[in-house]
Amino acid sequence: MTTGHAAQGATDPDKDERASTDASREPGTGTGTDPGTGRLAILRAARRAFTQRPYAEVTMRGIAADAGVSASLIVKRFGTKESLFNTVADFGPAADRLFAAPPAVLGRHLVLTMVRLRRENHSDPLLRVVFSLGNMDERTLLRERFREQVTARLAGLIGGERRQLRAELITGQLLGLGATLSLHRPGAGEDATPELLADLYAPGLQRLITGDPGH
Repeated sequence: MTTGHAAQGATDPDKDERASTDASREPGTGTGTDPGTGRLAILRAARRAFTQRPYAEVTMRGIAADAGVSASLIVKRFGTKESLFNTVADFGPAADRLFAAPPAVLGRHLVLTMVRLRRENHSDPLLRVVFSLGNMDERTLLRERFREQVTARLAGLIGGERRQLRAELITGQLLGLGATLSLHRPGAGEDATPELLADLYAPGLQRLITGDPGH
């Protein structure tokens, strides 16, 4: 494993989500949504740690303290630090849900699923990749996995001309949506229904999916 330097003043990608769940934590579990396991709280803490600090500086004890669980529970749930990092770097499960619709209706499905995943898990399913930018250590794996599991997979689904470019723009739009919802909390986006957000945001995504410039 190589090391690098974390970006100075990096924003916490899950800071707002963490605040929203602190009150619901059960003792020893880390979260009220997965009682008895603490899995979601561990993953949120691990995402923060691995995206903001060099791999060598991240410790299981530090992640445990942030998650509100014991280090032994992390070992029980995930095994080694390397295994936990590989779980954080895996965008496949989120992509499975995001892309579970045909191209003709994919734009709306992407927005609905993105918002629902955020609200179910109290964290954004993709946004952590943004906080790995500029870091030349194991965090580059996050970007490589994102390109492989999200962008390249999407390019294969939408087909057509300039599909790679369109896929990159679509994933950029999804990251922008996640960043906006995180930035404005509390805000109008938090109060809006997934359906309303899809009504407003999905048409632009759908034009990129179909390759229609909208003229």
